[in-house]
Amino acid sequence: MLHLLSPPHSTPLKSLIFSPVPTPIRFLFRSNLTMSLSSSSIPLSNDRLRPVRCYMVPGLSSEEAEMASDEAFRRYSSPSLKRTGKGVAIVWFRNDLRVLDNEALVRAWATSESVYAHKETCSEELLVEHRVLKRLQQVVLPQSPDQEPINPKLQLIWGTTMYHIDDLPFSIRDLPDVYTQFRKAVESKCLTRSCSKLPLSFGPPPSASLDEIGGWGDIPSLEQLGLEEKKAGMSFVGGESAAIGRVTEYFWKKDKLRVYKETRNGMLGPDYSTKFSSWLASGSLSPRYIYEEVKRYEKQRISNDSTYWVLFELIWRDYFRFLSIKYGNSIFHLGGPRKIVSNWSQDRALFEAWRDGRTGYPIIDANMKELSTTGFMSNRGRQIVCSFLVRDMGIDWRMGAEWFETCLLDYDPASNYGNWTYGAGVGNDPREDRYFSIPKQAKTYDPEGEYVAYWLPELRSLPKERRNFPGNSYTKQIVPLKFDTTYQKKDYSKRERADKMYVR
Repeated sequence: MLHLLSPPHSTPLKSLIFSPVPTPIRFLFRSNLTMSLSSSSIPLSNDRLRPVRCYMVPGLSSEEAEMASDEAFRRYSSPSLKRTGKGVAIVWFRNDLRVLDNEALVRAWATSESVYAHKETCSEELLVEHRVLKRLQQVVLPQSPDQEPINPKLQLIWGTTMYHIDDLPFSIRDLPDVYTQFRKAVESKCLTRSCSKLPLSFGPPPSASLDEIGGWGDIPSLEQLGLEEKKAGMSFVGGESAAIGRVTEYFWKKDKLRVYKETRNGMLGPDYSTKFSSWLASGSLSPRYIYEEVKRYEKQRISNDSTYWVLFELIWRDYFRFLSIKYGNSIFHLGGPRKIVSNWSQDRALFEAWRDGRTGYPIIDANMKELSTTGFMSNRGRQIVCSFLVRDMGIDWRMGAEWFETCLLDYDPASNYGNWTYGAGVGNDPREDRYFSIPKQAKTYDPEGEYVAYWLPELRSLPKERRNFPGNSYTKQIVPLKFDTTYQKKDYSKRERADKMYVR
């Protein structure tokens, strides 16, 4: 049975292939599995869980996105690929829901008469799921005492990172615990593998495999589900075509790649950052495709700090994935990989004020409103609200990580918990007392209060310089800041003065 072949949590992020087996059975199956790997037992009240909203990508229409993906497919198609097998290969899509640069899919095509199976969770396709699982049992399990069991061969394909795990210059056990050491090693000693080539055509599945499924039904629109939301700074639509369309739009149509490093810390608008993370998290977009597009851009337009910085961020993504394998479930533990012992609070009222955007600090509240409304938050915002929760409020960092897990469109365990352990000082940051000053962050990244006024309309009437510092015109601050040089005067202890070297 298929569910018995689910890999343990210690071996995540791999595509699974059954090698061809001698059976005429054909069916259509795709699995988009979502697992919560959190080992924390801290509950989140169900009445506060908000549906994550998905939206259309601005700039490119669906037709333009399809054209962009078609052009990418043409560039990666190869007439030299040959098909040699005649059996059936079952491809289990895990976190690689794409065609471009999907080695598992291409290998299955090359070694069999492949028909691909998919599993959805929307109500119209539950009948399909039931029938597919029944056919899987027929493939793998003997149907009569006289029938010999079929023993399909399982192949594991790695395809989630920019640098392949087999190309690292060290074993996972010896992975550096400091990002800079890791980055310098892979940049100097590793080559990024090329994207997998595509066959000119995958071909349709046999009609008989579709006939028995019956009517597919219609998937309701977002508007029919009551999920339309016009306030998102950036809107998203799932799927590979939209992902490739976004790369085309950001790199080539709007030419934003050349200024990425200067704009990446923004918080308002669609183009201050690439916004690739949601598609990377679902596997709709390959990090190696982004790498090759960056290199193509550098060759045709410009190579600068901004083009490098996109790759720099992808290396961070790789690093968190490899760290999650090295340290396993410890990334979910209170003490993190470093087993740091600290006295964390689980004050429910404080946590809910942070979660709901009622802290009295506009830049915190605006970011939390954006997260719960859209399922997205800027990288700068994530660092600020994390620091506030763990440093100023002293709240158990896992509660924040689980709320992010609940809300984020781009959630994945390695990046989410890797960043939270980093921010909480229990992960791989050598500076465990890193602290983000709320006044300083507000002045630097929202100097005119445009971002907070967008998400907190009650502040729009205030002068720009007061929007982040509204005084009595806004909600009372729920806690004082650890290092407060703007909102109120405070005497610092000797230890606190030493800690100030890490204030950002």
